[in-house]
Amino acid sequence: MRIPRRRLLRLAAGAAALPAVPRMARAQAYPSRPVRIIVGFPPGGGIDAIARLAGQWLSERLGQQFFIENRPGAGSNIATEAVARAAPDGYTLLAIWTGHAWNGALYGNPGFDFVRDIAPVANIVRTFAVMVVHPSVPANSTPEFIAYAKANPNKINMATSGVGTVGHIYGEMLKMTAGVDLVLVHYRGDAPAMTDLLGGQVQVYIGGLAGAIGHIRAGRLRALAVTTAMRSPALPDVPTLGEFLPSFEASGWQGLGAPRNTAPEIVDMLNRAIDAALADPTFAARLEDLGAAAMPMTPAGFATFIAAETEKWGKVIRAAGIKAQ
Repeated sequence: MRIPRRRLLRLAAGAAALPAVPRMARAQAYPSRPVRIIVGFPPGGGIDAIARLAGQWLSERLGQQFFIENRPGAGSNIATEAVARAAPDGYTLLAIWTGHAWNGALYGNPGFDFVRDIAPVANIVRTFAVMVVHPSVPANSTPEFIAYAKANPNKINMATSGVGTVGHIYGEMLKMTAGVDLVLVHYRGDAPAMTDLLGGQVQVYIGGLAGAIGHIRAGRLRALAVTTAMRSPALPDVPTLGEFLPSFEASGWQGLGAPRNTAPEIVDMLNRAIDAALADPTFAARLEDLGAAAMPMTPAGFATFIAAETEKWGKVIRAAGIKAQ
């Protein structure tokens, strides 16, 4: 039997649309069960705090629990590999941050390609890193600290939250730009690094403002400078490192990613939910309390931003010869 051409075209168009039907149905049903947000650091640090805040919002907004699973180690590479290998169904997400832009250059071949294997979902915040010292350090400003460090080479211990983290990379930048010799002590996350800093076992730390601001306000730590080009609204009286070291500028960021090939409809749904959070005054105020500022982006815009950050930090790390131990 010969099928009329017009009917044949309708049948072909319908067949072509069939693969989209299950995708749309999955997106409309999403989420139908709890969703994991994997964080590459222990509980208690700034990255963990912002991820938990986002997870709480998404739980309330989308009607399913978005729970945090902490998988610390290797500058968040362990967590990233777990998400890169997860099913692209929207039920495993990754807390992505500044370090994902430099881990490829730092680690060489971590077993995955972040840009290829992780789909950017939504940026959440711009983060401010801060240099803080234990009160026993005889320095009330960055110039005083540099002078003290130069007078005591390799005698000042600088805590980091791990190899390849903000504290590590920014610490190496500080050593190069200020011409000081500091002993970097790597911990497994912000919380243990902060514990030893508060106890005086280490003397200085550069890390996320979110994890340090409470101690700064309580007088347990002394803030010398923030790393960004602009001062932090949360600490307007604290200068930038660039005010004393003009070549120093480093801004952080944090968002959410998913395994590649996650349905665009699911990515867009999550992006819209995060954008709604960032437009909510209460949510934005909580971010400010953590020393961060809302920084919404579309998935495509976030992908472009990450590519630029990857190029920038790759050049810095290769020029400095920094390698993960």
